[in-house]
Amino acid sequence: LVLFNRFYQPDFDLERMEVEPTLDLSTPAEIRLPLRWLAILRSQLKTSLAATTGVHSAAEVAKYLLAGADVVMTTSALLKNKSFQLAGLLKDFTAWMEEKEYASVDQMKGSMSQGAVGEPGAFERANYIKILEKYKAEYSY
Repeated sequence: LVLFNRFYQPDFDLERMEVEPTLDLSTPAEIRLPLRWLAILRSQLKTSLAATTGVHSAAEVAKYLLAGADVVMTTSALLKNKSFQLAGLLKDFTAWMEEKEYASVDQMKGSMSQGAVGEPGAFERANYIKILEKYKAEYSY
């Protein structure tokens, strides 16, 4: 099961009054929606989960695996940066795993999913109020 593949999203050319095909490549900022759903679904589904969207560095790979992805995919980074090196991504990810003392991907996979964390409510809609209150306290004038 792939979470979340990018949907085809046409645009309108207002000068020519035509439907225009567009392709907006993902950015690392787009990881949060699929990250949340991977973390929620990991303990509820007995299927393999694939993460895609926003994978540009080892950080996104680690986050997706911690949430519970079985596999992580990247395309936008390759399309945006022709010199992007998958070997470098793997090297950075391996260094991160060693720094955090993970012996294997299986050891880390799903360790921050909703079923594994100390506060599973952090993934639920009710946590949104807490986020807004924190934002208001930090950025009030």
